[in-house]
Amino acid sequence: MIRALSLRNLAVRRGGRLLFEDLGLELKSGEACALTGPNGSGKTSLLRAVAGLVLAETGEIVFDGAEPEAARGAGLHFIGHQDGLKPARTALEELRFWTQWSGGTEAEARAAAQALELVPLLDLEVRRLSAGQRRRLALARLLAAPRPLWLLDEPLSPLDARWRARFGEIMADHLRRNGLILAAVHDPLPGATQTLEIPA
Repeated sequence: MIRALSLRNLAVRRGGRLLFEDLGLELKSGEACALTGPNGSGKTSLLRAVAGLVLAETGEIVFDGAEPEAARGAGLHFIGHQDGLKPARTALEELRFWTQWSGGTEAEARAAAQALELVPLLDLEVRRLSAGQRRRLALARLLAAPRPLWLLDEPLSPLDARWRARFGEIMADHLRRNGLILAAVHDPLPGATQTLEIPA
């Protein structure tokens, strides 16, 4: 179980360009942090580094309560800016795939679909869903296979006002259950968060 996330003197370089350096963050259970900064500053790269998809040039990423390999394999969800859904599959097929991949159950998948009002859409191919519906389908894996650390890249961007508020409630419930959230955003996250600004 991940109890805290620590970033210490972190630097990330992509495409030969140093995006940031000497970056630090302490995030504990029950806390959320909004990553802010202009486009290209490295918000997505930071999330990918925490997820183990990008190597940090210097510094440490420490998961208190879990070894890095175990934390990344079973302790976190990474929802990128792109939803990562196959357009030819049905919504149900996608939800089942991601739920099983993440270690969840069929019952949890059904409960997640109910919570995000996806049940009427489950027989539709993903390509027929709106951007907001696809985002809700991608976010459903957070509920279908619970994990303590959520890494979210612009989670609210395609959602309307109602669903932004509803996802705010979902995030607040996750934090009450001692979860952690690190999210790259342009718009403020619902609820109280700390902020880490990555300069240009």
